Amino acid sequence: MTAQPNAYYPNLLKPLDLGFTELKNRVLMGSMHTGLEDREKKFPRLARYFAERAEGGVAISVTGGFSPNLEGSFYPGASKLSSSREIKRHLQVTGAVHEAGGKIALQLLHAGRYAYHPLSVAPNRIKSPITPFAPIALPGWGVKKQINDFAEAALLAQKAGYDGVEVMGSEGYFINQFLVEHTNRRDDEWGGSFANRMKLPVQIVQRVREAVGPEFIIIYRLSMLDLIENGSTWEEVVLLGKAIEQAGATIINTGIGWHEARVPTIVTSVPRAAFTWVTEKFRQEVAIPVCTTNRINDPQVAEDILSSGQSDMVSMARPLLADPHFVIKAQSGRASAINTCIACNQACLDHTFEAKEASCLVNPRACRETELNYLPTAQPKNIAVVGAGPAGLAAATVAAERGHAVTLFDKANCIGGQFNMAMRVPGKEEFENTLRYFGQLIETTGVKLELNTEVTAAQLKGFDEVLIATGVKPRVPNIEGLDHPSVLYYTDVLRGNAPLGNKVAVVGAGGIGFDVAEFITHAGSSSTLNPEAWFKEWGVDRSYQTRGGLIAKEPSPPTREVTLLQRKDEPLGKRLGKTSGWVHRAALRDKQVRMLSHCEYFKIDDRGFHILVDHKPQLLEVDNIIICTGQESLRDLMAPLEAAGIKAQLIGGADVAAELDAKRAIDQGSRVAAQI
Repeated sequence: MTAQPNAYYPNLLKPLDLGFTELKNRVLMGSMHTGLEDREKKFPRLARYFAERAEGGVAISVTGGFSPNLEGSFYPGASKLSSSREIKRHLQVTGAVHEAGGKIALQLLHAGRYAYHPLSVAPNRIKSPITPFAPIALPGWGVKKQINDFAEAALLAQKAGYDGVEVMGSEGYFINQFLVEHTNRRDDEWGGSFANRMKLPVQIVQRVREAVGPEFIIIYRLSMLDLIENGSTWEEVVLLGKAIEQAGATIINTGIGWHEARVPTIVTSVPRAAFTWVTEKFRQEVAIPVCTTNRINDPQVAEDILSSGQSDMVSMARPLLADPHFVIKAQSGRASAINTCIACNQACLDHTFEAKEASCLVNPRACRETELNYLPTAQPKNIAVVGAGPAGLAAATVAAERGHAVTLFDKANCIGGQFNMAMRVPGKEEFENTLRYFGQLIETTGVKLELNTEVTAAQLKGFDEVLIATGVKPRVPNIEGLDHPSVLYYTDVLRGNAPLGNKVAVVGAGGIGFDVAEFITHAGSSSTLNPEAWFKEWGVDRSYQTRGGLIAKEPSPPTREVTLLQRKDEPLGKRLGKTSGWVHRAALRDKQVRMLSHCEYFKIDDRGFHILVDHKPQLLEVDNIIICTGQESLRDLMAPLEAAGIKAQLIGGADVAAELDAKRAIDQGSRVAAQI
């Protein structure tokens, strides 16, 4: 009997026939390194992590990268598959996924010069700008050894129960490094002409196919747009793609950008589905299925991509970290109940690059599926949560989901707390989806919501548990003249739309200071909502007439003159997230924001802002000074509660005020509610 098309997303949920096997829909969970891959004792957790996504409807998942040998691993002790002794741990993962009705492929990833150890190897001894070690230049026999190791690792993956492998030929890793003259300056059979440079990936796929036989999925992650100087041309991409198809690949997956590229590809300011155009362009060149990727976090976006013929599949990585039941919710017409990935990178990629276990800001259960579960309570309680910011929303909805009776109070007229300010910052529009998700959860879990209510201690009598999530307020620095009419706080600007002059000083260069500077240098909507403007701002050549797809940037002019200041004697933005901080810094440079460090703030008067920079006096003749010097916890309710003998617990910013840390707030709120 032929399966009927899904009424909601017929193309997204349509099976894909690969000849020897079938994928139940067009959703591939893209590879993400979680940190669980690196230790054998963590494989039970890795198995549960992937099984939950398979239960949620994902057709095929791709693991984080496993190196085919020691020299290709990211760092000492990092994940690899090079010995039959390692098969047993992988059987836990593949068995769990198959039992859940899904398929899984192991990604073979050789770091090349991106490795963080002195044994790294590459085509030439050319150090990467993002790693500390210069690699060892491989001799000819060493190149052949790497090819052989890929084939042997694929065979081990097959024996470990995987349905396929993904050969990572993108993002600037080992295979990419052989393809372009930027990193390959050899004069032997593996260098020189592109025909020689492409021999490595083609022979890897050929050898893998010989090793695993015809009925095994081989996904090749092809770098379709390098976004680096002297990268591949479009003609070279096509030539390689066709050769990979002939070598035996089952699916070609899209790779965008090298890690050292200075064009953002996955952060929240990147427009949704920004790079599907290159997949569509490539799809016309091959006969095998092609998968597109990057910033696809909504089922309707995915459906539109597939229905318009841009690709045969969609890869979603972080969206399935955020909501493992993404596919089932789409299938049942509950897209509004999806916990949408906001592409913040704070708990996933930032953790990975800090050698921490990955998780998810909006879903703290991600990679914690065996330890953080919201089980039904045996003793329902009457719980009050004061404050409907991220911590309060998480605590209230988790507690209600477990069966507690929850009342959520907030003095504002809407939920969200300081998230309502964050989502107004250009490039952070996605944050609104988190509030949409929590709004629906409030309804479905039965939380009683009391807005426009400044709750008192008397109103909280009779509750079994009281959670205080009242958030933070701006910290007031010690600066003479702070009461001058030119002075504003970040809340006045982001929430109150306070009028600003043409020259503005922003005091404090943490995350809030950068957000405020971004906000006040833009006119109207951000380029995140206008892909063509975004491509111009970042210098992406959609005509693909240039190597690597790069052209000169054309940033839009700033709306005002801004100076961003900090006390610390270090580069501004140094403490921002590793994977997104450079984007914020580059965006402000393009808006001609003046950045000053090692500042002392002397006084504010009618002449302007008197400061010292490196102990030398300066006068900033500005119209406004915006204070972004941190936060203090709002705990005003605690004293009257204690006086009334009511026990309460602080969570979120009310507990620890630190740079509007929504990651910590949602995690803490969820964990506290899971234990009540």
